[in-house]
Amino acid sequence: MKTSLGIWAFGPMVTRFVPGGYQPEHAAEPIPDKVHRAVSGIGDLIDGYEFHYPGELNEDNLAEVRGALDGHDVYCMATGLHVDQRFGKGGLTNPDPGLRREALDIVLRAADFAADVGAQLICWPGGEGYNYPFQTPYRESWDWLVDGMGQLASRCGERGIKLFLEHKNSEPAMKVFMRNIGMTLHIIWKLRSEGLDNVQVNMDWQHLIMNGENLGEYAALLDAQGLLGHQHANSGWGTFDDDNMVGATAFMETLEVALELRRAGYGAGDDPRRLGMDLYPYTEDQVEAVRRSVKQWRFIDGVASRIDEDALREAQSRKDAVRAYELVYAALGA
Repeated sequence: MKTSLGIWAFGPMVTRFVPGGYQPEHAAEPIPDKVHRAVSGIGDLIDGYEFHYPGELNEDNLAEVRGALDGHDVYCMATGLHVDQRFGKGGLTNPDPGLRREALDIVLRAADFAADVGAQLICWPGGEGYNYPFQTPYRESWDWLVDGMGQLASRCGERGIKLFLEHKNSEPAMKVFMRNIGMTLHIIWKLRSEGLDNVQVNMDWQHLIMNGENLGEYAALLDAQGLLGHQHANSGWGTFDDDNMVGATAFMETLEVALELRRAGYGAGDDPRRLGMDLYPYTEDQVEAVRRSVKQWRFIDGVASRIDEDALREAQSRKDAVRAYELVYAALGA
């Protein structure tokens, strides 16, 4: 399976308690330099890179970044309204129609830019939500959100690319509107009813784990509906968006999603889908954290390949957990 990496893994690692970041030496590092550091340090473990528009990759620095990529591609672009102070009360759902228009213009430009560089587009609407009860006109906000997503999906469709929706329950908005898989599917099916069939899901593993959503189950569910678009691989404790190294925690869930991705043919043969590394190594060596994630994923995927598939399906047909774990642990060498 090919891989991609979000360049944000090479930033200063800011938190609200340490706004300068745990690795402030990278705060003023130009994006081309970050890319060069990543490419020279990780090499061919990563096939392509992911960036936010316009903050990380844009028309002004594209040529220099492409030079630093040294033959690697730009696999995905992501919208970046959540870091723009104008949209503290939402972008596509801002109560000010002028700000909603500005936000829509930015995400539409992101779609055009992604198409121009040969990438797909991710939309994680983390700033679209609210912080308090009684703060938000829910019906109107949802209408604005679906309308904005519809216009974005339409632009992506016109430009021949896919739109991957990524959900998260909280942060930066305390209650993100699109905060679980059900709300994500609600938006997708609303758009499909309008003839927009180029919208799929980007599964950010830690976002699902935070919600108590099981990775393997949702990979299978989305694959059955043709909605399994992209993966953001990471791990964490389940209470916050840690974006820790792949397989560091939630090991069994990660092993199960590896199995389900194999069942789905995800990234196999001519399938162009990739495993995107979405990491935030707060205090760790950034190159080594990415390297360790790729190697741990390869180990986990290798274990999944050794599980006796026919025997496991037979055990699952009886919901026999004991037999299933006998097979899983046999693949682990027990």
